[in-house]
Formats: sequence, structure tokens, C-alpha cells
Amino acid sequence: MKVSPAVRHLRAQDAQRVRWRNGLGWTREIYAEHAVGDDNWSWRLSIADIEQPAAFSRFEGVERELMLLSGDGLVLRFEDGQHADLQPPHARLRFDGGRAVSGEPAGPGVSALNLMWRAPQIVAETWHRPLVGTMVVFVDPGDCWVVHVLGGHARLIGDSVPAHAEQGDTLLLYAHQARTRYVLDGGGALVLARFSPRQDRAPAGDLPGGI
Repeated sequence: MKVSPAVRHLRAQDAQRVRWRNGLGWTREIYAEHAVGDDNWSWRLSIADIEQPAAFSRFEGVERELMLLSGDGLVLRFEDGQHADLQPPHARLRFDGGRAVSGEPAGPGVSALNLMWRAPQIVAETWHRPLVGTMVVFVDPGDCWVVHVLGGHARLIGDSVPAHAEQGDTLLLYAHQARTRYVLDGGGALVLARFSPRQDRAPAGDLPGGI
């Protein structure tokens, strides 16, 4: 749902459930960003539901980051012998989407937040942050900031367009014609991601009172 031309509120219940590209599992697609006139997405955000050991789809030229959302843990086994154990509550791993890898859930199944972006086009930075009170986010033209609510709630306040996001919801924040300041308020935990066109730029880093 568009709150304004620069803000989108994606509700958890509106995510579309689709098959993995290799047909071995299911994912809930939250959003895929497409450039004008391009049928291929430049970055994508989804939640994978992994109920049994399965090979992941391979995406050449794509970087991806996987974060455990729920369940007792997920072991990622790569074809070259590397393995990673994602433990609760929210362990994560960034890796080349073209690598052959399978996932083995602990217990009856897990869900994992899956961020993917085309590395030749996009630079991605991610943070896992508590939200206690207010947080300020500055969005530059051409960038998109993703605010995914892991737990609790978050709302845009002050000079921002009002929007209230509950657990599982996602906010997409874009700039107006110039750098745009957004103020988040609430309580809980967030995943924040910044997707930027690839160019020489300094990382956002950790700034007092904001990101």
C-alpha cells in the first residue's frame, strides 16, 4: 500500500506465496524492486519457509543474505564443504547466490528472511537493531531503505507521513527530490536495509540517534 509517493507500507498478510525457482520449497514474496522498463528485479525481499532439507535455488550474479526468523536453527551446507549454523534468535549469513547450497532445518521447520540483490547494479547494507523510542533515518535520492518489523511495532512520526507497521510488516522509504529525513518511533526489533545504486560511496555506519 502506498502511503505517499515516497513511502510504501507492505502488510505481512499481503505477501504472495510462491514456489522456489527450483520447485523444492515455498517463499512469501514481500517486494521486488524493478527498474523502469526492466522485467528483472534489481533487489528482492522475501521469507522462505523451510520445512525439510532442500537445495536452494541458485542465482548467478546475485548476492544474498539469509536471517533466521523463527524455528530452532538452520544449517546451510555449501557444495565446497563450507557450512554455517544459523542459531536462534536471528543469526544471519551473507553469501554469493550463485553457490550451490542446501538448508537443513532443526525441528519441524524454520522461516528465514531472504534479501537478494544484483551485485553489479546494487550495493546493500543491513542492520539488526532494537527500536526503543525514536530512530532517525536519512534517505538519499536513488536509495531505498527497508524497515522490516521483527517484533513489536514501528510508526513514522513528526515530519514524516504517518504509517503504523506491526510485526511482520515492512516499510519502504524513498527520498523526495532531495535527501529526506524520516523519524521512526515505537518498541521492538527491526531489520533495516539500504539498497543503493552501485557507485563509490561511504557506508552509512552507526550514527548517534539514528542510522
